[in-house]
Amino acid sequence: MIKTQRIKKLILPAIMWLIFETVAVTLWLAKDNLFYLFNFSYIGTSIAAGVFLFQIQYRHARRVTQFLVGTYMLVYLGLICNENMQIEGFWYYLFTGVFEAATIHYAVAKIFGPLVFGRGWCGFACWTAMVLDLLPYKTPKHPRKKWGWIRYITFALSFIFVSALFLASVKNMERIMFWAFLIGNGVYYITGIILAIILEDNRAFCKYICPVTVFLKPMSYFSLLRIKCDKSKCVSCGKCKKACPMDVDVTDNSRKRKNGTECILCFECVKNCPKQAL
Repeated sequence: MIKTQRIKKLILPAIMWLIFETVAVTLWLAKDNLFYLFNFSYIGTSIAAGVFLFQIQYRHARRVTQFLVGTYMLVYLGLICNENMQIEGFWYYLFTGVFEAATIHYAVAKIFGPLVFGRGWCGFACWTAMVLDLLPYKTPKHPRKKWGWIRYITFALSFIFVSALFLASVKNMERIMFWAFLIGNGVYYITGIILAIILEDNRAFCKYICPVTVFLKPMSYFSLLRIKCDKSKCVSCGKCKKACPMDVDVTDNSRKRKNGTECILCFECVKNCPKQAL
């Protein structure tokens, strides 16, 4: 019995690792570039490790993966390799017709990937949330605001910014993209921290401002990996709703559940359920 339980705990981490390893090998062979093998193998292994640590009930499991992936993307790819992994970098490579770096990252993690793991990127890998989650407002103190429309403005502004650079035939575009990455991250962190303090909600930036969610939300509606509730065990205590940083009604198994596409798979609801109904 114990052996069977141990095997079950390895299934989900193994699935996550295999998905990323498949992407790693495919891109390595298709692009003839060893970097992609290292890049996606590292990210997949980090995510699988975090999921496994959660399975064995390690308290900081998700934080481990956040910092493993987040610092790699921010420091190594961004600061050292000068790659703009923000949404502006995606537009830049898309307009130049180059399928590499940010375009591949967005395709895997934020456009098609969410069909499998929803908004797991937001919970386990985002370098902005990596910092914001260290703030003390881990659960929302106030009702959710109806400010979600702001994300579409920031999304449009990022598109307009890069489009204007191309239309103006600006020189040294790669250098500008690097500075946009530095300044953009600074603005994100400052805005996120201010919002978190004002609204007493670590994830306020994710809910209202982040332009990347425009890609993530529609795809995550069809996600294969979802938090589900065993109604026969649920006692409607409401602890899962109080623990959820994104205000998701996880007791409703319908894909149309309240704030369903906001779930970041942080598993806070699972950890706080007294009846193991989730």
